Amino acid sequence: MNRIKARFETLQGRERKALIPYILAGDPPGKTVEVMHQLVDHGADMIELGFPFSDPVADGPVIAQAHERAVSHGVTLHDVFAMVSEFRERDNDTPIVLMGYLNPVEIMGYQRFVELASQAGVDGVLMVDLPPEAAGDLLDMLHNCGIDMINLITPTTSDERIAKICRVASGYLYYVSLKGVTGAATLNTAEVEQRVNHIRRFADVPVCVGFGIRDGASAAAIGRMADGVIAGSVLVSELAQYGNEGQASIDRVASRIAEMRSAMDDDRTNE
Repeated sequence: MNRIKARFETLQGRERKALIPYILAGDPPGKTVEVMHQLVDHGADMIELGFPFSDPVADGPVIAQAHERAVSHGVTLHDVFAMVSEFRERDNDTPIVLMGYLNPVEIMGYQRFVELASQAGVDGVLMVDLPPEAAGDLLDMLHNCGIDMINLITPTTSDERIAKICRVASGYLYYVSLKGVTGAATLNTAEVEQRVNHIRRFADVPVCVGFGIRDGASAAAIGRMADGVIAGSVLVSELAQYGNEGQASIDRVASRIAEMRSAMDDDRTNE
């Protein structure tokens, strides 16, 4: 059993929902591992760690600009694996999911990517631009090393495609709650709940929801209906201020995660 499955089973036993923050490796420079530990210390159950790419077409301005900054600082996949390895020196329990685009992986080569991911202590991989139909070789290599491939489902995904995705799904499903790019507008929680319940008809892995989660209230609302809550743009936006504000920006990210964790737990207690 890998860390993702073990963590969800532990959370289920405690009647808690997963809180999964996303940050981009290398932004701000030299601070990623510190931020990862802060996230865990303040309530994160697992971490999605983005790896930089020069053309992040599925991301909105906030995360796209973070990619640009990390690329400009020369952050590579090798650097990302080094960050995960350093994180594992203190934390061998928290699941880490690498999230990014296929091009850097193809340049490195699937086999080498999977070997280094396994050695570093990566638990899951989410490739934004790799549909399940084209993932066969990489999927097999990841599964042979006990690494989950996380798949995306959107509001416009057909039932036929949901069924195909769920047949190969492991770890968890990432439901994109809004149409458009990351950082998009307002959540309609009724629509999200309806869609999550529909996806569960096909899925035998947890369903987590991302996009539009900005604070404790939105995290608690999504936590009522999903197995996990994914927050990204709001955290990346705070970290973008590091150059001007230093440690204060990291402290705000930690506080935001603590607020979300507290709101999710309080909401469960008050049910």
